[in-house]
Amino acid sequence: MSLSSSSAASLPRMRMFDKIPSAEEFISEIEPLNVPAVFSGCIKNWKAFSQWNPSNGGLDYLQEKAGSSTVEAMLSQQAPVFYGDIRSHERVSLPFSTFIGYCKDNLCDRCDGEDSFLESKKHTLTESHTGQFEFPEQIYLAQVPILNIECTEKVQLECLREDVEMPPFLESKTISSINLWMNSAQSRSSTHYDPHHNLLCIVSGCKQAVVLWPPSACPFLYPRPIYGEASNHSTLDLDEPNFCAHPRAEHSDEYSQKIILHGGDALFIPEGWYHQVDSETLTIAVNFWWRSDMMSGLSDHMDSYYLRRILRRLIDKEMNQLLHLPSLVDDKIDGNQSDQPNTRVPGGVQLRQMSVLHETDQLAVSALQKLVSLVHERVNPNQPVNSTPANNLAVEGKDESNEIMKPDLFNLKDDPVALLLWTLQPLALRCVLLAMAHNFPRTLEALILLVLSPVGAEVLTRKFEEMDQLIGEEDRSQFFQIFYGVFDNQIAAMDALLNGKESFARQLSVASGIQECAGPVFGSTF
Repeated sequence: MSLSSSSAASLPRMRMFDKIPSAEEFISEIEPLNVPAVFSGCIKNWKAFSQWNPSNGGLDYLQEKAGSSTVEAMLSQQAPVFYGDIRSHERVSLPFSTFIGYCKDNLCDRCDGEDSFLESKKHTLTESHTGQFEFPEQIYLAQVPILNIECTEKVQLECLREDVEMPPFLESKTISSINLWMNSAQSRSSTHYDPHHNLLCIVSGCKQAVVLWPPSACPFLYPRPIYGEASNHSTLDLDEPNFCAHPRAEHSDEYSQKIILHGGDALFIPEGWYHQVDSETLTIAVNFWWRSDMMSGLSDHMDSYYLRRILRRLIDKEMNQLLHLPSLVDDKIDGNQSDQPNTRVPGGVQLRQMSVLHETDQLAVSALQKLVSLVHERVNPNQPVNSTPANNLAVEGKDESNEIMKPDLFNLKDDPVALLLWTLQPLALRCVLLAMAHNFPRTLEALILLVLSPVGAEVLTRKFEEMDQLIGEEDRSQFFQIFYGVFDNQIAAMDALLNGKESFARQLSVASGIQECAGPVFGSTF
């Protein structure tokens, strides 16, 4: 067992235990911290540990004990990576004895010095007339139930239950499921988190690399939309990430920790921790899932309240980052940071994409600070934040669209967010929004989904149109990819802007009707 980490010192660090804790120690000192923990040699007294090892006749034992059972397996043409998204794999049923046969063939090949797993194989997997599958390395027994208290009819390998002992520190827990994980060839499970606490126990073989990220690293891993299928999975290809589409992923390694697990070891993975698991050929594992005390104690009627509290916490954290912006402005005025692509400010906060703001663009830096402050004030109305008033921002150059648009706007003085957006030149606004996407993604999400008024939506979309005329197609595509990439549900963000524009148009139509009888309702507002 070995551990490596590239995470910052302030992040929660994995804990290592050579001694198995008692139930009291686990409940009071380990589980509440919500930090991964490794228990070396935790399951060496299991019957499974001594009987299932393929190198010691374990495959014959499993075939005799459970070979007649039918199991459901993952089948993926993208093997050795097995993605949780249903578009990337299918579930197939096969006799457990058939899978054991694949493992035996692979074991024989290894003994003969052959490598049964060829990464270059990209053929279509088909089922032959004998019921056997070609390219069995594309099959993975993932989450095959040994125990499932919520759906007993789904249990497929109950006959193996007696070989698996309950770790003593889990005796007081209500285990929701126990599952078998077994691969005949090298495999990788894609990056994901589980909504339950997890104890992963290695019965045989080796988990060559278990990479973990805390829940706070979520923005860097680009999870799938929360309303969609496999929402607990990352969209990243960590081997070949696309930093243009996922720029924050460049920093994902800074939050990661890696552990190598051998037979007999157990790893506690708290709920919400992202993990990616690489398994060597013929690795067998068993895991236990149970609900955390926090999730068990949540009442349905409190969900909306908790959601608001969590949103406030996230906004507050981003505001703490914003407090470091004045030093960034000073550095840029002094020209100290002008040649550096990444700007690091006190407190370890790294602001990306600020290099796109030229030294003379103090307006854009100040506007970023003010815009984040305004969103914070709207979400947290009882927590005033001192910042530069929007009407004190000087605009360099003349925005020719002012003369066209000014008569068509409502009173912007009553809408500081819309006013701030209006005062910015299109390219300066582009820089501000990119900086928000990289450094304050949740604030940008709140701006579009919660704060932006119909007038603000009209102003922002018109600025987008002006921006389109000033930048090339590639830059335009990259900007909107980064901008909308912040949102778990990109369609919802687009709908919010379109609905705002439509609402503005309706209000304008109504106001124009009144104007015919009552005179002008618009005026010079700034």
